[in-house]
Amino acid sequence: MKKKKVLITGGTGFLGCHLARQLLKDKFEVYLYDLSNLDAKDLIGKVKFIKGDIRNSKLIEDSLKTVDFVVHAAAALPIQRDKKTIYSVNISGTETIIKAAIKNKIKKLIFISSTAVYGVPKILPETEDAPIHPIGYYGESKVAGEKLCKQYSNEGLNYIIIRPKTFLGTERLGVFQIWFEAIYQKKPIFILGNGSNKYQLLAVTDLTNLISKCLLSNETNIIINAGAEEFLTWRKDLGSVIKFAKSNTKIISLPNIPSQVILWILDKLNLSPISAWHYKTLPVNSYVSIDKAKKILNWKPKKSNQKLLVETYDWYQKNRNQFIYKQGKTHRVGWNFGVLNIFEKFF
Repeated sequence: MKKKKVLITGGTGFLGCHLARQLLKDKFEVYLYDLSNLDAKDLIGKVKFIKGDIRNSKLIEDSLKTVDFVVHAAAALPIQRDKKTIYSVNISGTETIIKAAIKNKIKKLIFISSTAVYGVPKILPETEDAPIHPIGYYGESKVAGEKLCKQYSNEGLNYIIIRPKTFLGTERLGVFQIWFEAIYQKKPIFILGNGSNKYQLLAVTDLTNLISKCLLSNETNIIINAGAEEFLTWRKDLGSVIKFAKSNTKIISLPNIPSQVILWILDKLNLSPISAWHYKTLPVNSYVSIDKAKKILNWKPKKSNQKLLVETYDWYQKNRNQFIYKQGKTHRVGWNFGVLNIFEKFF
């Protein structure tokens, strides 16, 4: 039987590489489209790589001519801060992908949105029809991307929108590096609030399994949440990592309101990548219902928050020397935490 072909935008990033491995295992022919070169050695020679910007309509159209499906995972992250950049990549880029998909009669487009569209949770668990109150340019851009999918369904686009919780796994750095590095160096971990709030994460491997199920299913034009089924409080989940690391790291609570004010100021001064999305949601209960995905796609996440965090930290400590001095603006490299770096060193 002829293999189905799928193109992943943002294909060389954290999600893109994990998804490529999943889809190769599921017997898809995989194309990766990204501005950054492919550096995952295990994928080189097994996938086809196209280097390009998702706003390049001609290249996108040409790249989609022979594929059956598109997973649109490319996005400018909140760390970019600049509204023009985030809107251009996440909105204009998404529209470019959608138009090319329609022109090339793509069978289905999977749009990777975010639970950032919900904003600070008001009703828990958040279901797919919960009110939309996005935080920041990133959340706003994801709402706009979802609207484009719905709008173009009238012109023949078949889509599934996935709203994942913060997903984590081996090869992810980004904002989690500051906690992992503190545990590694046996320094205090600072959290907003008292840490008694329940915060749902998601294993990247559970997300890639869900995406594969979406591609293989007959479902179209739906929105689904994704998150771990088992999760506890920040104190308990981070405590499991500290125990695993056999570290004497202490979890220190920072007063919520004063800390948020300080982080807001640092954010405005471009001195920290901790965006409003992070500091407004990390100290509150935040979790979504995954009943819809379980029911209509027979999906069941395998990893709890604790298993996921321990697994990722274990990878971090074993590979730390490969990336500790590298910085960038994706999840596969470290971030410059600005003033927070100085704060951590001081303590």
